[in-house]
Amino acid sequence: MARPVALAPHDPQWAVRAAALIANLRAAAPDAFRTLHHIGSTAVPGLAAKPVIDLLGEAESLAAIEAARPALEALGWRWRGENGAAGRRYFTLDDPETGERSAHLHVHAAGDPMIAWHLAFRDRLRAEPETAEAYAREKGRCAALHPGDSGAYAACKKTWTDRVAGEAVGRRS
Repeated sequence: MARPVALAPHDPQWAVRAAALIANLRAAAPDAFRTLHHIGSTAVPGLAAKPVIDLLGEAESLAAIEAARPALEALGWRWRGENGAAGRRYFTLDDPETGERSAHLHVHAAGDPMIAWHLAFRDRLRAEPETAEAYAREKGRCAALHPGDSGAYAACKKTWTDRVAGEAVGRRS
């Protein structure tokens, strides 16, 4: 089902919500994650975003996260499998009252290069206001082209995010 794209001005409560989600995940599945991070646009102060919290989990192995699946589902997280990204386990969380998407959880096994990709991208946007502003323009362009389809919106900005994240990962090496 296509979900609409509605960008909102940055809200400092996003960091608070992310911290609460992380605490809930750790409490429900204390041995499942090595680390959990707030990633994506909601993790970048000042950046407009869809008001959906993105979290990145690093697990010892994919088997460890699969073993924690029942505990995560008990919190309301919906298992999506790889969902188009090999080596990932993906969960979504919807607000039980509104049905609106409220969070995504991307989980990779320790050492997966996508962990570095996500963190380098987030950290570059945090450190470089001009890059964050360029991303805001790209997000606005893609939202205008695909206001009713979050999947098409994500695909629209993929070339931009892959380039910028790739540069950021290269700088860390």
